[in-house]
Amino acid sequence: EQILSKGELQVSDKERHTQLEQMFRDIATIVADKCVNPETKRPYTVILIERAMKDIHYSVKPNKSTKQQALEVIRQLKETMQIERAHMRLRFILPPKEGKKLKEKLKPLIKVIENEDFHEQLEIVCLIDPGCFREIDELIRCETKGKGTLEVLSLKDVEEGDEKLE
Repeated sequence: EQILSKGELQVSDKERHTQLEQMFRDIATIVADKCVNPETKRPYTVILIERAMKDIHYSVKPNKSTKQQALEVIRQLKETMQIERAHMRLRFILPPKEGKKLKEKLKPLIKVIENEDFHEQLEIVCLIDPGCFREIDELIRCETKGKGTLEVLSLKDVEEGDEKLE
């Protein structure tokens, strides 16, 4: 009983190695899923990310979540290769009173404004860095007291299809 309640389960070397390899692959998959080449706006392959992670000698931490580690890997890879988080495409609909004032507060958080329309209310379609989403959401909710709406049009803005060669 004492062994069952206070004992530790020993993991063999092979099991540990397999588990770390699986985490390494999971991290590379998350990074490949969330990132693009900033010049072409095309996603990187998982194999390319794995190779880049090996090149920077990234070691997996078994006690940290794969998502946390993936964000850490992105920061480290930025130093050696062209990689950037894929932007999110959002649409805000803001009431006319708060619209102008709120647009000024949102401007530093927005990467690219694709479309802006002002009829009875201000409607903006834009690209943002995914790290700013929560901040933008809170700003809109607080400033408009629930009258403004925020809609996610796409989680990642990437180019699909074949590349045209000239």
